[in-house]
Amino acid sequence: MKTMYASIVAALALACALPAQAAPIPYANPGVESTINYSFTAASTGNVVAYFAGSSAGYTNEIALLVNGIDTGIRGLNNQTSAYGDMLDFGAVNAGDSLVFKLINLNPANVGPFYSDIALNGDGRNHIYAANYGGDAFIPAGIAVGFEDLLNGGDFDYNDENFVFVNVANVTDVPEPASIALLLAGVAGIGASRRTKRARKA
Repeated sequence: MKTMYASIVAALALACALPAQAAPIPYANPGVESTINYSFTAASTGNVVAYFAGSSAGYTNEIALLVNGIDTGIRGLNNQTSAYGDMLDFGAVNAGDSLVFKLINLNPANVGPFYSDIALNGDGRNHIYAANYGGDAFIPAGIAVGFEDLLNGGDFDYNDENFVFVNVANVTDVPEPASIALLLAGVAGIGASRRTKRARKA
């Protein structure tokens, strides 16, 4: 009995000693294709770095990068051999450079590749979901991108491959729900103010 308690205490102590690891933000509408056509640029002059953030895929994939439409020729972070937090340096870019992420299927090799730009995907489907990521003990803050690695999008849960990219800006202009609510509240307030003024004049 003492041995069992000692094992439990040791396991708890080890778990508490390990650095915190937070998964990138999951896609909120699994099963529904994302309607956002993301657009990315280099946030500043310097290196773009990718971090492996997990995979649920059976296929074997690697990530690559196009800068201003040109493939860097650098690829890696194989989902079958990479550990959470492994990194890949894509090299130097200039602030404002256009960035497109490319998921390469190694097995089976006849599927894809799939890009962060919908227009480049042969099936015309959106294969990514992106969100700001605050970072954890293994991966710094950046843009988290989840991929679908199946032709025609698969199950659209955007967690087949997960990466976090550093020195990347998401320039997609998508209003957040809180911003939309604030805008609607402002419009309603203006309407109420006008009605009050009209009532006073009458």
